[in-house]
Amino acid sequence: MTIDFYFIPGSAPCRSIMLLCKILGIELNLKYTDLEAGEHLKPEFLKINYQHCIPTIVDHGFNLWESRAILVYLIDKYAKNDLLYPKDPQKRARVNQQLYFDMGTLYQRFANYYYPVFFENQAALDPAAYQKMEEAVGFLNTSLEGRLYVAGDSLTIADLAMVATISTYDGFKFDFSKYPNVVQWYEMCKKMPGYEVNQQGVDEFVEKFGALLPPK
Repeated sequence: MTIDFYFIPGSAPCRSIMLLCKILGIELNLKYTDLEAGEHLKPEFLKINYQHCIPTIVDHGFNLWESRAILVYLIDKYAKNDLLYPKDPQKRARVNQQLYFDMGTLYQRFANYYYPVFFENQAALDPAAYQKMEEAVGFLNTSLEGRLYVAGDSLTIADLAMVATISTYDGFKFDFSKYPNVVQWYEMCKKMPGYEVNQQGVDEFVEKFGALLPPK
């Protein structure tokens, strides 16, 4: 099984999908999509995804975007069991809760702090936005109290989404010393199969955008 995967390596949402595919043994036909060159706005891509965003997959004629929707779809279609996305309603609800927390809070607050400098020519980073990042990591630290993983005691797709985000925080030298539960969880996640694909993407993202940061 080979799935067309439109992506950029530095994107945390893209990396979460690549991690899942490593675990499930899904082969991806990697289609690097150069956003700066406008490849996502070309007619052939717009036919696939009218919202012209990545990640996007095409699975034997079925087009899908939004990373967390893709994670769920790949589990539903290709996973041999429900360990990564439990069918039990309460366990699944907890995974969903953490997926939405990552999307709406953890990842979003990273974007709120850094993206105005990276993409909108803002001259300085906003200290108040950094405090919001710290608050988000604090929420994650609290949620991990008494748990090995973000939705319980076994790895789920919520961990894949969140480690892609947290590793991006780490790439930009976020201080995790006040968040021991996050540190313990993060170190465990680094041992998952195929984690190197995530780290390579983080390194590329930092190399590309780190130079744009104002001096401290």
